[in-house]
Amino acid sequence: MKKLSLLLLAAAFLSACNTASKYQTTKQSDIDQLTKSASFDMPKVTVPSFPNRTFDVLDYGADPTGELLATDAIQRAIDECAAAGGGTVIIPAGIYLTGPIFFKSNVRLYTERNSLIVFSHDLDLYEIYDEWFEGIPTKRCTSPLYALNAENIAITGHGTFNGNGDWWRPLKKNKMAPGQWKKHLKEKGGVVTDNDIWYPDSASILAQTYCVDQNVPVITDDSLWQVVKSFLRPVMLHFVGCKNILLEGVTFENSPAWNLHPMCCENVILRDLNVRNPWYSQNGDGVDVESCKNVVISHCSFDVGDDAICMKSGKDKPGRDRGIPTENVVVDDCVVYHGHGGFVCGSEMSGGIKNVEVRNNLYIGTDVGLRFKSTRGRGGVVENIFINGVNMINIPNEGLLFDLFYGGKGAGEETEEEIAARMNAEAPAVSEETPAFRNIVIENVKGSNIKRAIYFNGLPEMKIQNVTLRDIKMSATEGALFRQTDGLVIEKVNIIPVKGEAFTFAPSVENVKIN
Repeated sequence: MKKLSLLLLAAAFLSACNTASKYQTTKQSDIDQLTKSASFDMPKVTVPSFPNRTFDVLDYGADPTGELLATDAIQRAIDECAAAGGGTVIIPAGIYLTGPIFFKSNVRLYTERNSLIVFSHDLDLYEIYDEWFEGIPTKRCTSPLYALNAENIAITGHGTFNGNGDWWRPLKKNKMAPGQWKKHLKEKGGVVTDNDIWYPDSASILAQTYCVDQNVPVITDDSLWQVVKSFLRPVMLHFVGCKNILLEGVTFENSPAWNLHPMCCENVILRDLNVRNPWYSQNGDGVDVESCKNVVISHCSFDVGDDAICMKSGKDKPGRDRGIPTENVVVDDCVVYHGHGGFVCGSEMSGGIKNVEVRNNLYIGTDVGLRFKSTRGRGGVVENIFINGVNMINIPNEGLLFDLFYGGKGAGEETEEEIAARMNAEAPAVSEETPAFRNIVIENVKGSNIKRAIYFNGLPEMKIQNVTLRDIKMSATEGALFRQTDGLVIEKVNIIPVKGEAFTFAPSVENVKIN
């Protein structure tokens, strides 16, 4: 009987382990392996765990055909799961049309294979909240996937979350084939401006007149926010002030603005994700890690309309006043297809970015490979960045870019005159508004079919400081150009240009060591 009891206990234990592994495959040992070899003192990143309780959304009346809204059913399942002390909410195979979903502590949302969660474009489902957008406090529509101050939350499985972003985002005619443009207008209606930009309605165009900053309207009449609601497109996943987050296995696509946006969060794991947006999607970033600490991004694929893997920490004075840097981040074994940048720091970096390691990444056709960007007025410090093991091919702009005269557009979208106007402006005195990039090591990088291999363009009043380039080989149309840089180490760097010099150093470059 004792042996039988032990066997039954063992069987129950194995059954519980198998049940847990069905809903989540990331193990603590996987994350420990990734973080222990970081080039800085990386704190332990803990994989969240959940009680062995399940709540099936079908039991709460969710329609799996996509014909009827499943919002209430999904939300009730999450609420009851949280009230019971936590567990796993299951979304079985099927199509689910829903409004915003609000996460609560100790809840894991598991999506089965062949499940599709489509967020409705019905504006009435999205309330307007006090929010942050592109590093600035403002008002915004509710994000489709939202959590505030929650702990121990996860989205895992094999399903797809579609944000229906084509109904929200402005669309430039010159980014579409004629047939696509006509189809979009026929299906979506909307309004087209004189400069051939589509908006969902005239209210979105009205909102533009209130924008001092690119996408953030300054409105003092509270009643006007409801009028311009269609302009207030949200990021798809917005987790704010949360701890112990796991996103694993699923696909996030077609977001209204940025795709994934953890902000002021701690202990964040993104693993085995497929993140995609149409290449033309306005502000269609992949993941923007803003003012977070202790983050692991591993084995993810990105194919997006703006920056792919991006580190941020707020913009200008609001970002400096918040004063929370993004720190302790490991990005490992990721691939990026289209995007304005493969790995990016900035331009909203006013709270600082430090202790970031990027390794074993592949960039195929990204506009820029490694992209560091900011501009006067930001302030903040980007430092202790370690990049090791990046391969890139078919890069239409720079393989490695430091641009401290960033103007808000994608690489290659500005004229030389626009860029020159900023560069020729009188240099201000160094102040808290002066951004700084320093102590950066980039090594073991290979690239081919690149327009310009490397471009450093620091500020005269605050040069790019202490950058080491080591074991780099790039074939490019143009070589490497360095401006406004102090403390540059070049070791075993082989640039093979089609035309011009392999290396060009402007007089503003100081303290160069070449091996």
